[in-house]
This record gives sequence, structure tokens and C-alpha cells, in this order.
Amino acid sequence: MNDRTRILVVDDETQISRVLKTTLNSQGYEVKTATDGAGGFDAAMDWKPDLIVTDLSMPGMSGIELCRAVRERSQVPIIVLSVRGEEKNKVEALDAGADDYVTKPFSVNELLARVRANLRRLAATEAPVSEPIEDGDFYINAESRQVRVHGKEVHLTPKEFELLTFMARHPGKVLTHRVLLNAVWGGQSVQQPEYLRVFINQLRKKIEASDEPKYILTEPWVGYRFQPDGKPL
Repeated sequence: MNDRTRILVVDDETQISRVLKTTLNSQGYEVKTATDGAGGFDAAMDWKPDLIVTDLSMPGMSGIELCRAVRERSQVPIIVLSVRGEEKNKVEALDAGADDYVTKPFSVNELLARVRANLRRLAATEAPVSEPIEDGDFYINAESRQVRVHGKEVHLTPKEFELLTFMARHPGKVLTHRVLLNAVWGGQSVQQPEYLRVFINQLRKKIEASDEPKYILTEPWVGYRFQPDGKPL
């Protein structure tokens, strides 16, 4: 039985698909390709990949529409490929259910790092929600509302705790302003990003050792990414 990790690549540019397939195959992944969003959706439903890499700009069903359609039926990690300057489309794709993005032109090493990080995140989120989170430098107990960073206890307000816990349950994933606001403050707050800026700053003061953040990283114009080990991808 073939138990290799399956990755679906969806891109209408044949050269990019070929390079990605060759690269991912060389790392031991099993790869299937599709040339448009509709074909990608069919492959995602039939082949059941462990991760999807998709372009945003494609004829017919766009990458954003593909993210939305897949997310209605599956929690498979999705990495989108965006062109530099497409911040609006990038954010829309993340809000539609994508987990991460890589900006073209990208290095092979960067893409492979994103693939590994998202597969690790998937494995981490399979643990029961009630279990304490022990990841990198963090210990977070939802029942006792206890937080330790590098073994040192940190006291958080209820909202700070909710925000940190939500981010910690999605390590390495890009979380947009809208997603974070909706998760912690509810749907009525998505147009009030000042909430988020204030609480992110408060959290950083309590968990970061210096003014240069290593745990809560800013994704310019997009949102934030939580790195529990404090190391870059």
C-alpha cells in the first residue's frame, strides 16, 4: 500500500506545475497536478490529498473559489501561490480558507518549508481540543487557563488568553485580521481592527523577551503568524 504524503498542485502554468511536481517528488511526496480550479476541485474530492498547492489566478474557477469550495468539505491544508502586489487577493484567499501563501517568484526551499510547516500543523491540530498545548516554548492549559513560556508562568487577561490559545492551535499558519477578530470578538468586530492591534501589542509585551517579536510575527497587510518555537520557517 502506498502511504506517501499526497500533494495536489493546481496551476495553469505548465512549467510551474512541472517544476513543483519534480521538486516535491524528489522529497518523497506523491504528486498529482491539475491545470485549472475545476479540475483541482475534482482531484481534491476524488484523490483526497494531504495538502494542496494552488495558484490564485486561473481561468474558470479561481484559486479563491477553489479554496472556498474545498474548505466546505475538507480541512486539508491549502497553500496559495500569489504574485507580488496581490495583497487583496492574498487576504481574500486566506479568508476563504487557505492556510498559507508563497509569493512568486519563490525559492524551492521556501516552498518546501511551507509544505513541511503546514503538514506539521495538521498533525498538531488532530489532538483533542481539551488537551493542553505543549509546543515549542509554550505550555497552555485551557482548563486551568495557565500559560508558561520557557517554563515561566505568564498571567493573561481573558481576551489575551483566548487570542493566544486560538493562535497556538494554528501554529505556523497565517491568520488574517478578519479570522482573528471573528474567532475572539465575534462577527460584529471584523471591521474594528484596532481591537487586534491593541491585544497583539499587549500579548507581545508579556510573552516576547525583546522588542523584536519572534513568537507573534506580523504578515504585512495580511495578519499574523504564531511561531511557538521562535524560529523562522
